[in-house]
Amino acid sequence: MDWASVAGLLLALLGLLYGQALEGGRYASLLQPAAFIIVFCGTMGAVLLQSRVSTFFRAVKMLSTVFLVPADTHQFLVRDALAWGASARREGFLSLERHLHLSRDPFTQKGLRMVIDGVEPQRLKDILDSDITTFEIQERQAARIWESAGGYSPTIGILGAVLGLIHVMENLTDPSKLGSGIAVAFVATIYGVGLANLVFIPISNKLKEIVTREVEEKEMLIEIFFSIASGENARVIEELLATQERA
Repeated sequence: MDWASVAGLLLALLGLLYGQALEGGRYASLLQPAAFIIVFCGTMGAVLLQSRVSTFFRAVKMLSTVFLVPADTHQFLVRDALAWGASARREGFLSLERHLHLSRDPFTQKGLRMVIDGVEPQRLKDILDSDITTFEIQERQAARIWESAGGYSPTIGILGAVLGLIHVMENLTDPSKLGSGIAVAFVATIYGVGLANLVFIPISNKLKEIVTREVEEKEMLIEIFFSIASGENARVIEELLATQERA
């Protein structure tokens, strides 16, 4: 669990609620289902309109990584890379077959398969670089879904406020309906601005950081496969990993 993300979200919500209480307001006044439906559904609709369905669902799937810390695979990568290099030099590239079957990462499997097949090192690097570029584009497009939501929701909140005021104007002769209309008008604005600045934009920035780390790890794997395919000594690979870790 990424406790920083959990704590940040809770702190933001508690700050809003405590501030409401200090001003003498009631918590119930912030609970307006109509305002939430207008802002949330309107924002999601705008986001779907601008993007592919596959990209939208990829963005939803990525939400879990905001609150669940990905496993630190660096030490395992170092261990595996040294084992790959030593095995390739002692027994040849075909010996990497057993390591290939142990890996569950498609990118790692592809790199090992290309080394085993004797693909020329520079060609191997070019192909894997292309895979990384495709991966990064797809992941960043998905992360930008939440950035776009952060841009739309304040405007949708204003739209909700206008709808609430229209409801008020239509019922000026019925004082019993004025309160609910005014509440929707103001709370919709709060929902729009709050969701944008406390949820959507922070999530987008967190996902971009996660994607950057994943890309860096894949780039390190490319350097490892390139070194193994070039027949370099395991010590060279170890030094490469040490340099990457210091960076």
